[in-house]
Amino acid sequence: MYNTEITIVKTNSSNTDFVQLVQLLDADLKIRDGDEHEFYNQYNAIAALQYVLVAYYNNEAVGCGAIKLYQPTVMEIKRMYVKPEHRGKGIASNILTSLELWCSTLGITNCILETGIKQPEAIALYHKMHYTVTANYGQYLQAANSICFAKKL
Repeated sequence: MYNTEITIVKTNSSNTDFVQLVQLLDADLKIRDGDEHEFYNQYNAIAALQYVLVAYYNNEAVGCGAIKLYQPTVMEIKRMYVKPEHRGKGIASNILTSLELWCSTLGITNCILETGIKQPEAIALYHKMHYTVTANYGQYLQAANSICFAKKL
């Protein structure tokens, strides 16, 4: 189902490839979010992320994702990104599936996430991966440009 040239590595937020990918993600989000970027950016610090995945395609770091404990049995999916030139290869689906499997091994039963309405690729991915739109949560309660998703594992 997934391209065999993709390797997923478990790490944490100190991984230099992850840090570089997040810098690319943040640059993209700054353009998409415009004036609202600083609001969203404050919730995307990576310093304390314990559960991080980096995807490699032919040994190049091309994508990432992370999970962060939200409640005792709920993980929040964070920092999902694939370099534009590597999209359409199943990398994001592979990362998301790998994050869900990692959650399951940690005893997590539900995943939640937030994305922006100006990120149609992300919205399409989450629908494809059987996430359902849910009420905005936490810091996103009043964020009109946020769309939140949930999935029972």
